[in-house]
Amino acid sequence: MPSYQSFATQLRQLDQAIRTLTPQSIALGVPAPEGQEWLELLRNKLLTQVDLPPLLVVAVVGGTNIGKSVVFNLVAGEVASASSPLAAGTKHPVCLVPPDLADPRLLGRLFEPFDLHAWRSADDPLGESPENRLFWRSSRTIPPRLLLLDAPDVDSDVAVNWQRATALRQAADVLVAVLTQQKYNDAAIKQFFRAAVESEKPIVVVFNQCELQADAEYWPRWLATFCEHTGARPELVYVIPYDRKAADALTLPFYRISDDHEPVAEAASPRRNDAPLRQASLRDDLAALHFDAIKIRTFRGAIRRVLDPARGLPAHLDSIRKAAAEYSAAAVALSAADMARVGWPSLPASVLVDEIRLWWDSSRQAWSRQVHGFYRTLGRGVTWPIRSAWHSMTGPPMDPLIAFQAQERTAVVSAVEKLLDELDRLAKVGNAVLQPRLLRLLGGQARATLLDRIQSAHEGLPAVDEHYRDFLRKELDAWRSSNPRAVRFLQSLDHAAALARPAITVALFFTGLHFAGDLVGQAAAQAASATASHLAAEAAIAGGITGGGEVLMSTTSEGVGQAAGRLFTRLQSRYAQQRAGWLANWLERELLGDLLTDLRQGAGVPQGPAFREVETLAASLVVP
Repeated sequence: MPSYQSFATQLRQLDQAIRTLTPQSIALGVPAPEGQEWLELLRNKLLTQVDLPPLLVVAVVGGTNIGKSVVFNLVAGEVASASSPLAAGTKHPVCLVPPDLADPRLLGRLFEPFDLHAWRSADDPLGESPENRLFWRSSRTIPPRLLLLDAPDVDSDVAVNWQRATALRQAADVLVAVLTQQKYNDAAIKQFFRAAVESEKPIVVVFNQCELQADAEYWPRWLATFCEHTGARPELVYVIPYDRKAADALTLPFYRISDDHEPVAEAASPRRNDAPLRQASLRDDLAALHFDAIKIRTFRGAIRRVLDPARGLPAHLDSIRKAAAEYSAAAVALSAADMARVGWPSLPASVLVDEIRLWWDSSRQAWSRQVHGFYRTLGRGVTWPIRSAWHSMTGPPMDPLIAFQAQERTAVVSAVEKLLDELDRLAKVGNAVLQPRLLRLLGGQARATLLDRIQSAHEGLPAVDEHYRDFLRKELDAWRSSNPRAVRFLQSLDHAAALARPAITVALFFTGLHFAGDLVGQAAAQAASATASHLAAEAAIAGGITGGGEVLMSTTSEGVGQAAGRLFTRLQSRYAQQRAGWLANWLERELLGDLLTDLRQGAGVPQGPAFREVETLAASLVVP
């Protein structure tokens, strides 16, 4: 069982965590909890009283024109709140406190929703004001440790009056329910006290304005109906006769209709007509209540309301989870990265081969690089007539890079259209949080304009950028480090080929092998949509590194071919990822803006520290 101090600390931490969580819940579309019964009990009851001296707040409450202020004055032993047969109407509460509790700071904590004003006359609570005022003064007639309140009508047609009465109900420890023949079964009255019972507030019932003899057989029935409809089990029950002169003179008697040896619930049964009424002092009876037991009881009742799964803090947390789930679903549906996962075309093999050749060239010695460069140029010139003759028979070849860019543009447009279709679907079917923002994104000519913009952006995108070249060089460097024997073999061939280049060039030219090798290289270079196996084959033909008309050889070993295949697969896969990433970033930046960020943040609220802290504190909250 926690200590009382740790309980107070938990309450303060819980309130602070709720304050931190509230802006996040509002951003999700969940209304702020301010104004809900459970939060007002936490702040107006538990937090305000948990650190205060032991005292009881007793509020005299009831409906319109039933003599609440009369009962209040009778208990107080003085006229502190104006009363009239014309129903003057208390609009602001009046509080009488014993001298030892006459501290404005203490009262300010107890009645936080109210502005405190010093009491000057009994007419003070009758004035109209939009402010929530509470008039107070010290009174020597009030028992020690007890604060007595006169409350506004709980059934007033002026909303602010019953709002003030509700705030006092939440702050009070004991409610004196003033009822009459006309008001005991009123709907607003029953609703008010039903909420009090749910918070385990002790209730004292006073039937006012009664004819003692004529109504003797009726008030037990009135009490039974009131208890049945509110769930109340009154601590004490009183009857007050109708006597205006005695009321004005503060001599009106209270008759208690429950015996000391009889459970109060039994007072709801029909009373024997011959049973004598016993005059009692409500003030003395209130002073005799077990203060500490009632305080703990009301604390437990308030905690139960705060933690009510259907109407308390857990229900508020559930509404946040539900809203966050909607945000999560929307974020998944609108993920630009997912939309960019289309059938992305493979980078033309010739582009990769050229990039690999540049990398290999940079590792050659200067003399070797010059020889290879000279004979590469010479080879292209020597074979030009043959290539021209071939092209005249087969037609001019399509530039593989142009073909690739056309395929990629088709993929980009397909991804954007897919995203726009999903936006349109979400705007029609659902999520109230998303709909207004989605409709703005899709309004007017937005669709056609977006497609034009993405095509223009794609046209300005280089086939290979420096970011990808850096990745490619790192992969090739790693390949070289993990295949040292193959690299040494290729380097030895490369050097030998450079030394023997003139003879090889002449031999190839006259035997036609160079021409055949060039056709092999061109065929591979034109395979714009080559598969990983084709790329591996091309790599194996070139020794795993270079291709074209430089060095023709078969696979040096099965290991080199496999390594080349894996390398080319990684290079192609990374290229597709990079291009899809470019499209996703463009869509987020140019189309979705902050929407995806907001959705992801909203989806993560239940996993955030504020939500987790509220959840943990609520689960561990126990009244000592």
